[in-house]
This record gives sequence, structure tokens and C-alpha cells, in this order.
Amino acid sequence: MSSVQDHLLSLRDEKNAAFAAKLTPNIPKETILGIRLPILRAYAKELFKSAEAERFLRELPHRYFDENNLHAFLLMCNKDFSACMEAVETFLPYVDNWATCDSLRPSCFKKNLPALHKKAEVWIRSAHTYTVRFGIGMLMCHFLGDAFSENDLALVASVRSEEYYIHMMIAWYFATALAKRYDETLPYIEKRLLDDRTHRKTIQKALESYRIDDDRKAYLKTLR
Repeated sequence: MSSVQDHLLSLRDEKNAAFAAKLTPNIPKETILGIRLPILRAYAKELFKSAEAERFLRELPHRYFDENNLHAFLLMCNKDFSACMEAVETFLPYVDNWATCDSLRPSCFKKNLPALHKKAEVWIRSAHTYTVRFGIGMLMCHFLGDAFSENDLALVASVRSEEYYIHMMIAWYFATALAKRYDETLPYIEKRLLDDRTHRKTIQKALESYRIDDDRKAYLKTLR
């Protein structure tokens, strides 16, 4: 057992583990220690740049759900775009749940949006569920603002998968796009260019959004 794993075991929170297990039903309950995320983030900052952290990042796959979350937070401490990107690509094949996937949001990625976009295009075509989800998440986080391109809407809409967690991310992306780029995004809903399940979930998420006004919500309800 590594010293990092030993420390994580000492932070086990069984009550929170039971709660986390309900949110990530595809993860074996016995692998969830229930460590609260602020505690893991603080530990990652403390551990970052140490030899111990370097060893831990090489120890893939990890045994525990919380180890994967710690791995994600350690990567987010890296402010060098190229080094962080390399480490993220090494880690992505081992990401096995939506919570770890969605926690991985390196701030340094905004330093080179053209390179990030090229990677996102590759990730979205992956056969691995959470690599696809991560790629769509990157487009949602970084490319619905000043770096927006209507081509990205078509790219995300073209993703075909039976995986629940991919469908949910596509819906999240399009609901966010409706909030930020309503005019460009609306035709995808009006023309029902998404599969039926994702179409309905997109509208549901948009109706729950505080960033979309009531008039637009009323119209979206007619498109369900």
C-alpha cells in the first residue's frame, strides 16, 4: 500500500461514501471511501510537486474511486499546458465514472484553446465513454463564449452512443448552448436533430436553467 493510499484510507467517511455510491451506481461500493472533495482538493495542493505525488500519478489503475478524484485534482494543479495535457491523456482511459470525469477541469487548458479544440475533436470520437464525455465537457466549458463556432454544435450533435452518461453530457452541452448561444442552437431543437431521449433531456435542463428567460422557456416547452 502506498503512503498516499494509506492517508486516504485514514480519511474515510462512511456516511458520505453511502451518499456517493447512490450518485455513482456503476462504481463498486467497496471502492468508495467517501472523502469529501474539499478535503481531497486541499490534499492535492499539499501533495503536488512531491516525489510521492509523482509516484502516485504513475500508479494506474487506482483501486479506489477517491484515488481517481485525487488524481484529477493533482492534474489540475499543473499550470503547464503541455505537461498537463500529456498527463490528462494518460489518465483519461482509466476514468470510470461521471463524477471524476466532470471534476477534471484544468484551468491551464484555456492557455491554448486551438490545441485544446483539436484534442477535444479526437476525444469525442473515442470508444471510451468518459473520454467522449470529457471532450464534450471541454467544448462546453471553453467554446461557448468568445471561441464559439457553430461547427461545434454539429460536432456534438453527430455523436452517436447508447451510453447514458454520453447522452446526459450532450444534453448538458446543448442546454448550456441554449443559454449562451440561443439563436445558433435553437434550430437543433426545432428540427429535432438530437435523438429523442437527448432532445427531451436538453429541454428539461434548459427549463431548469436560470440563464434562460421565461419567454424562451415557454417556447421550448412547445418543442418537447
